[in-house]
Formats: sequence, structure tokens, C-alpha cells
Amino acid sequence: MQALVWILRLAIVVILVWFAVKNAQQIELHGLPGQVWQAPLVFVLLIVFVAGVVIGLLAWIPTVVRQRRELGRLRKAAALLAATPPVIQAGPPDDARPDVHGV
Repeated sequence: MQALVWILRLAIVVILVWFAVKNAQQIELHGLPGQVWQAPLVFVLLIVFVAGVVIGLLAWIPTVVRQRRELGRLRKAAALLAATPPVIQAGPPDDARPDVHGV
């Protein structure tokens, strides 16, 4: 199974290297008026991919923080319930209960 995983990893690396070699031509990026940058296409794609990952992680952080706070609250509540002794509720005395059989 490990050999299959390594073969798959090697195949992915070979495909990525092939993609980088095939997309090495220079492109022009136009920014503000009068600004033009030249860079290899594969470099621009890598930068855009990394920026997308960073933006995705930044959008994910508030959800994680909210879930961790909720988890902390729930753990405190569970610990509080486990620490308090159970409350035993006494029912009515035996003689106050109605006779089920009518006797």
C-alpha cells in the first residue's frame, strides 16, 4: 500500500513539473495605469493559488474560533453537571397514592 502511495505522489510531482515547464512563457500583468509587470505564467498561477488558500483560511478562522468557544462552554457545563450531586425527588407517600386495583 505504501508503494502505491509513493507512486501516486511521484506521478503528481511529475505532472506538476511538466505543467510548470509547459507554462514558462512570459506574460504581462497590467496593474494601475502605466504599470506593467512581466512574469512567467506558472509563477503567476502559483501566487494566485497561494493567495486563494490564504484568503480561504482567513475566512475560515471566525468559524473555528466560534466553534472552540462553544466547545469550551459545553465542556464547562458538562463538568458542572458531573460535579453536582443528583437531586432525588421524593414522590408522594405510599398511603397517598391511589389504589390501582380499587381495593
